[in-house]
Amino acid sequence: MNVRFTAPQLAPESAWRKSSYSDGMGNNCIEVAHLTPGKGTGVRDSKNPTGPALLVSPTAWTTFVTHIRETTSSN
Repeated sequence: MNVRFTAPQLAPESAWRKSSYSDGMGNNCIEVAHLTPGKGTGVRDSKNPTGPALLVSPTAWTTFVTHIRETTSSN
């Protein structure tokens, strides 16, 4: 199943926050929105807030965040 979403379809503007892993220079910035429990996490490009967005399952998001934390703590 290939479902496409725009950021406004996933969450209201107030739900989005900039990732702490963004570069802070306005270039490589993503924003995340934690959605209704069990629905997952939305991910969008901060330079295109009404554009396409990813819907990441709760399991995939937890795996991703765990990997990032482990990778950054070992450096």
